[in-house]
Amino acid sequence: MVQSVELLLDPAGDAAVRADWDTLTTAGLPSQGRHLSATTRPHITVAVADLFPDVVERALTELRPALPIPLVLAGLVVFGHRRLILARLVTPSAALLALQASIAEVVAPAGRIEDTLRPDRWTPHITLARRLDPPGLARGCTALPDRRVDTAAVGVPRWDGQGRREWLLTGLAP
Repeated sequence: MVQSVELLLDPAGDAAVRADWDTLTTAGLPSQGRHLSATTRPHITVAVADLFPDVVERALTELRPALPIPLVLAGLVVFGHRRLILARLVTPSAALLALQASIAEVVAPAGRIEDTLRPDRWTPHITLARRLDPPGLARGCTALPDRRVDTAAVGVPRWDGQGRREWLLTGLAP
């Protein structure tokens, strides 16, 4: 099962993404907001591996990025081919790209890095909805506001998908 390192948003960013989730749910579309787990919250995935050995865990904990990192949530982006993913784009800043590259370097020994998470290929985003068909995608894009949200990354948790648990490596939980 997959393990990941993520970035958590400050309260303003968290609320803006949850408002997007609510908008999609109200429109009758799949939304990340329909997942009712306590660990389901807006986040930016920066690294994924099958397992993080102890040496990687220690290195991630020692990384201690300078938080908060200012972020801007902007337009919408679509991933996929048949079943589509709708996401809110995070405008890449030098600080965000440097942090993701540092984390990717630490995680690389833990196994293959997905192509989309390589520092030169990564598109920072926050997933709003998965498994959309083209008509649902069109409805979602129409329903969501075109807006800019100034926010910040305030925490770096590690998520263990198999154990269904997370813990904070550094920073604050919103």
